[in-house]
Amino acid sequence: MRTRASTTPGQRTQSLFHGWLRRQIVDVIATRQDFGIDYDAPLGDPGLFGPGSVTWVVHRDFPGMMSGGMAALMLQTLHPRALAGVRDHSRMREDILNRLRRTIRFVAGTTYAARDDAERLIEHVRRVHDHVNGAAPGGVAYSAHDPELLTWVHCTEMASFLAGYERYNGITLPRWLADRYFDETRRVAERLGATDVPASRSQMDDYFSAVQPELCFDARAREALSWLEAIQLPSKTAGLSRRLFLGAGAALLPEWALNLMQRRPLDRASYRVAAVTMRRAAPVLRGAMGEGVVLRSARRCGATRASLDLANVPVDGPPPDPPIRERDWKD
Repeated sequence: MRTRASTTPGQRTQSLFHGWLRRQIVDVIATRQDFGIDYDAPLGDPGLFGPGSVTWVVHRDFPGMMSGGMAALMLQTLHPRALAGVRDHSRMREDILNRLRRTIRFVAGTTYAARDDAERLIEHVRRVHDHVNGAAPGGVAYSAHDPELLTWVHCTEMASFLAGYERYNGITLPRWLADRYFDETRRVAERLGATDVPASRSQMDDYFSAVQPELCFDARAREALSWLEAIQLPSKTAGLSRRLFLGAGAALLPEWALNLMQRRPLDRASYRVAAVTMRRAAPVLRGAMGEGVVLRSARRCGATRASLDLANVPVDGPPPDPPIRERDWKD
């Protein structure tokens, strides 16, 4: 009979602390709901990416994804047509937290779920977009199906997620791995209808250089950003988590965006402090969050824990799925 190894008082204290932190911060911002997605089945289905992809590695990192998500929302306020669609077709001021949660659900599902579930999520978003159209200030028409707007939203998210992963892990990915990430993730944007989606880091840099003339930080953008900065989290530690994630997210913004937003030296200094705090807190946050969805999905694919590490991403693409070995998944 197999018995569970006894735990030390220190391990029990750490477990209790992780549980408390998860309840106070992680579960408030994220969600444990699967939204009808079964990450355990069908066996052998790698989904859109699968183990061995850079996407699985980057998107498993909670500090980087949450900070990157905040940065992406900040960037998205700068595009007048994209902002008009959100303002006109959602309760943006009251609904920013749920908007962030929906983004998390979509990214988690399209990254780790089996193919049918991932495609179902994409189709759901396409149906929602059917009703998002109108005119921005000045009478310029917009539609959520506009390939340019879809590319904009995708690029703000993927560039920010990668920036968060790198900064709060203290690494810079080799160019070929960063290129692989952008090349992998564009398949979701293209399924939504985006076109000319950057497939490398240099293409992503070129894209942001080219789109900047369309961006502005006007009164509507300032107002939207103020709503984001005042996001209400139903937690005793809401102020701490809001300031930490917002500051760590702002620290990921590119220099051109900080200039456009007219961020003062004092603002930028506070972002750097938040970034240092996040970097130090990241291991604790990762331990508290756990990797339930990621590990369940890896088991579904018959992958080992080792295949989820960046060092084991193959140069020529994902390796054949290895057989499941019980010792690879022993708690």
